[in-house]
Amino acid sequence: MAEQECSTLMSMTIKAVIFDMDGTLVQYDGPFQSSWDAIGYAAGLKEQWDRLMEHYFPQRGLYWEWMDANAQLLRGLSAEKIYRAILPPPYTPGVREAIAQLRKRYKLGILTSGLDCIARYICDDLGMDFYLANGLVVRDGVFTGECEKRVYLWSKDRHFVELCAREGLDPTEVCFVGDHLNDIPVMKIAGLAIAFAPKDPELIRVTAAYTDDFRQIPRLIEELKRHEHS
Repeated sequence: MAEQECSTLMSMTIKAVIFDMDGTLVQYDGPFQSSWDAIGYAAGLKEQWDRLMEHYFPQRGLYWEWMDANAQLLRGLSAEKIYRAILPPPYTPGVREAIAQLRKRYKLGILTSGLDCIARYICDDLGMDFYLANGLVVRDGVFTGECEKRVYLWSKDRHFVELCAREGLDPTEVCFVGDHLNDIPVMKIAGLAIAFAPKDPELIRVTAAYTDDFRQIPRLIEELKRHEHS
């Protein structure tokens, strides 16, 4: 297990823990272990899906266009059939245990540019409190080819502030847990940030701690709080 605590922390009162979803709470197959990959692959669209990813991922200003392109590929397909293939989600080992401990002390939420069908399932299944995620429009049991745009992949800090305001939280009262480069802007404004299985060394530099073992997250939060107040 890789685990480390950093020495510089701001004064904090943590009331909530908000998690990234894809690659953090869940681990689907695909280059980013994402719920978008999961739904595209389950629909039998892997080749087209990966081609869109290669085209759009380097172009950070075109994320909404990328979402639209993915949604169009799903048009007319049975939502129920595809959801059955991707639910229940493949939780990261240790998620159930960690969430069970944390929900006794904190409000728990999800902030993801992934899909709300997964985020909603996780909140219901694990007893978490809230989420903000993107969505796919379903009508008469099939995907319409439209999407509901709520979280821009590269602007999660803005959505984090919006989500905190919605839930009556100050960003400095929140511990954020994420794994990828697009989580860094959130980590810089949260009261406490932990990198889980960080995909880039920069996450280690901007967070208070990192770990590859999800079960350690509750302990890390409490130790970091004690360290600050000692």
